[in-house]
Amino acid sequence: MLDGQDIADALTGAVRGDEASFAVLWRALNPPLLRYLRVLIPAACEDVASETWLQASRDLGGFTGDAKQFQVWLFRIARNRAIDEGRRNQRQLADPVAALPEQRSGDDTAEAALAAMATRRALAAIAELPRDQAEAVLLRAVAGMSAEQAGSVVGKRSGAVRVAAMRGLRTLKKRLDKAAEPEKAQLKGMARTGSRAGVTR
Repeated sequence: MLDGQDIADALTGAVRGDEASFAVLWRALNPPLLRYLRVLIPAACEDVASETWLQASRDLGGFTGDAKQFQVWLFRIARNRAIDEGRRNQRQLADPVAALPEQRSGDDTAEAALAAMATRRALAAIAELPRDQAEAVLLRAVAGMSAEQAGSVVGKRSGAVRVAAMRGLRTLKKRLDKAAEPEKAQLKGMARTGSRAGVTR
């Protein structure tokens, strides 16, 4: 995992036109960017991500700012591209996600497969939130942006982003709790059956 200084160094090199530095930025920021786009525009997330990086590579020479500002700039490009794509194809951007598996190396383990499944389930749950809440949760929790940075991406005040993220996370918690109720009831029933069996013996 790259730290902030690695990304800052890569950004400096990429602005100067160094391809290897740009590749470092892509490896660090493309996974969260794809997760964001999988909720906004699931059917074309890979294409929109590619278009985003293409535009970023063209315009990077004129970029000024630090690594966090670059992330905001990149996600704003992606959001605008996703909106344009949705308009072009007359699709609703809030459709439930049909997430693709995470791109992983050839040495996948059972743990990695479970993590990928959990990521897909989480993105699918986030995609069912109202659009403003889904974006706020993605930008704050998945992309790791501050409320101010997320607000810059979506064009809203930081307070509105905080409220939307809080509401989205509360809704997700309620849904997860509700989904877990049948499983808890089943475990209680099994425990009761087991204790009765112990008494009769």
